[in-house]
Amino acid sequence: MTEGRLATTAAADDEFLKLVDLKKIYGDVVAVKGVNLTVKRNEIFALLGSSGCGKSTLLRMLAGFEKPTSGQIFLDGVDIANVPPYKRPVNMMFQSYALFPHMSVEANVAFGLKQEGVDKQEIHQRVFEALDLVQMAGYARRKPSQLSGGQQQRVALARSLVKRPKLLLLDEPMSALDKQIRQKTQIELTKIIEQVGVTCIMVTHDQEEAMTMADRLAVMTAGEIIQQGTPKEVYSFPNSQFVASFIGNTNIFKGRIVVDEPDHVLIESEDLENPMYVSHGVNEPLGMEIFVSIRPEQIRVLTEEPNDSVNVAYGVVTHVAWMGSYMLYQIELESGKVVDASMPARMALENAPGIDDEVHLTWGADSGTVLAS
Repeated sequence: MTEGRLATTAAADDEFLKLVDLKKIYGDVVAVKGVNLTVKRNEIFALLGSSGCGKSTLLRMLAGFEKPTSGQIFLDGVDIANVPPYKRPVNMMFQSYALFPHMSVEANVAFGLKQEGVDKQEIHQRVFEALDLVQMAGYARRKPSQLSGGQQQRVALARSLVKRPKLLLLDEPMSALDKQIRQKTQIELTKIIEQVGVTCIMVTHDQEEAMTMADRLAVMTAGEIIQQGTPKEVYSFPNSQFVASFIGNTNIFKGRIVVDEPDHVLIESEDLENPMYVSHGVNEPLGMEIFVSIRPEQIRVLTEEPNDSVNVAYGVVTHVAWMGSYMLYQIELESGKVVDASMPARMALENAPGIDDEVHLTWGADSGTVLAS
């Protein structure tokens, strides 16, 4: 393969799915506002947001169930925005799984292939390949009502994969499952998708689900993508208060930059007696009002006063919650602000402060993320 061909192929793989200024308007309501997005070949990409943010509408446009008001949808270099659903190399696993209750597992998985007139022998081969993949071949003759929620999900996934789509769409894939089996199922589902090697777009309101399953994710609100990146990037470096609070728990301090040096800034906040020292990610000018996000796990809870003069606070424990693997503390500062801090359970057992105990909080110079809004 020539160098030019390699470059072209790499570029195509990086933009396997490309949305260009995609919009959807219902009357006076703008559900999706000019979304631009690229997804790599074989990537699992999550659209994350609360109800009504536009993520499901975006997914339905990819499936062909909704026609865009304007914009383009390129899949493997072809604009499919106006291609009807049945002609798209796209399959969707619905939130409800949408299995036919009167059909066996085998018949459910075979349904789409039969509709396309695929040869019976090939149907049988492909159906059992798909069922083997999701470890459901032994349940081929059962009806959906005879399966658990997790097993029904596997059958729905097999039905989505049996047609060998270029793009797999997952609509809230874990919402119908009990909480205790979700984490295990998230990992299993991710492994299956990676084994098949199919590009996948999933929509979810569950931050943990998106963080666990996706290679990259986009946070949506009010029909727009406001940040995208790997789960680690978005969690560690949110670009707004909304993202910081939506992706996990965080503490937000309102403040003002009072010292601006090449390697750090000092920030004063009405919530804290001592200034905050932040060593990275600061582009805002001196004197500007900003916000600082600090995750609970980045804050240390101490019973003895530290020697530091920055990134320290004093308060009283008002609530302690045992979360299994960690302890969650709520500490009311002298300013009245309540701060969340967490501690691994094994550390908390050694010298854990209790309710009404006076404690000191401290955090590292690289713990705070400065936000302009």
